[in-house]
Amino acid sequence: MSIAYTDITAALARTHGRTRPVTLSPPERGADFAGAEGFFAYEFVQHTGSFKARGAANFVGAHAGAGTLPEAGIVIASGGNAGLACAWAARQYSVPATVFLPETAPAVKVARLHALGARIRQVGSEYAEALEASRKYAAETGALESHAYDHPLIAAGAGTLLEEIRAASPGVDTVVVAVGGGGLFTGVTVAAHQHGIRVVAVEPADCRALNAALAAGAPVDVPVRSVAADSLGARRVTPMALEWAGRADAVSVLVSDDAIIAAREALWEQRRLAVEHAAATAFAALRTGAYAPAAGEKVCVVLCGANTGLGDLGNRS
Repeated sequence: MSIAYTDITAALARTHGRTRPVTLSPPERGADFAGAEGFFAYEFVQHTGSFKARGAANFVGAHAGAGTLPEAGIVIASGGNAGLACAWAARQYSVPATVFLPETAPAVKVARLHALGARIRQVGSEYAEALEASRKYAAETGALESHAYDHPLIAAGAGTLLEEIRAASPGVDTVVVAVGGGGLFTGVTVAAHQHGIRVVAVEPADCRALNAALAAGAPVDVPVRSVAADSLGARRVTPMALEWAGRADAVSVLVSDDAIIAAREALWEQRRLAVEHAAATAFAALRTGAYAPAAGEKVCVVLCGANTGLGDLGNRS
């Protein structure tokens, strides 16, 4: 499977009016942006609380247009966010959605899935176990198998975000994104490469599927141990992501869990933005210097999701 810029433009047309256009924060300078001109893409206010709605809207819309949505509905494995997006998109077309989750999925995401009417199955402790169970379910029932990140329609839908960022801020030089399995990264990178925009891929140090694949020259299995694993906990990155990381000469950096937690707390304490750890992962790269912008560089940090509980925010003594 591969993806091209024409897939992004097709996704823009298909999802227009179904997803929320991205909102950007006012540009600012300071220590948090390493002295560069930085701003945020508030993608956490997207439908279902994350960028995943873009890919789901594109995937379900494409199948609806082709007449290939089965009565058995759609099945997906997810850490939470992709399942929410799939359930939301399926409901728009009046088809059922069955979502397989790890037993460790955050309660806030499970509760939201129930509210969207999804059929929920919780299996194992990692995303990979839920994925295996979802594939068995698809084979047994005839349900259409979607994917949290490894599908051209999903990645292309995510890539519409970059097109909107560029339209709202034409002079942007660099976009910083968190990476799990690589769906958001792939879509954003395809579009960014078309426009000469750099992409910085940020991963937790102990959840580094893309970084390890770049080092090995091929997707490889990695351990999944991070505070952001509920969203970024893929054992391996997609071949599409690795291909486009090389083609676009993307920058891959790692940050510690402590840095992720600190970035998330800073977003809350200083800006009253309540985001999940995956979203704070991108911001942590600038706050720690893992990515150091050049003088005059204009940097957009994608805050990709906010499906999180509030009980652990602002509680440090």
